[in-house]
Amino acid sequence: MRAIWKNTVIAESDDTVLVEGNHYFPASAVKPQHLLPSNTRTMCSWKGEASYMTVFVDGDALPDAAWTYAAPKDAAAEIQGRIAFWKDVKVVE
Repeated sequence: MRAIWKNTVIAESDDTVLVEGNHYFPASAVKPQHLLPSNTRTMCSWKGEASYMTVFVDGDALPDAAWTYAAPKDAAAEIQGRIAFWKDVKVVE
């Protein structure tokens, strides 16, 4: 799977975890130069607290387009240490 924005591959891995239609990539498969921290947090009743990141490519930013669960609840343990994408980031095979 590949996560792409503005024709740039942000993440690529054969080892994603699919949860609620979102592919969670291992953090090691994500190019860190394309992520900036965000102060946005959300709470999921069964996954826990999500922390968001802004996707950044060639001087353009896509706020809160990536997220991770640093300490997910037990029911979502398989996504710990993984990052998912949404908004205009396309995830394709």
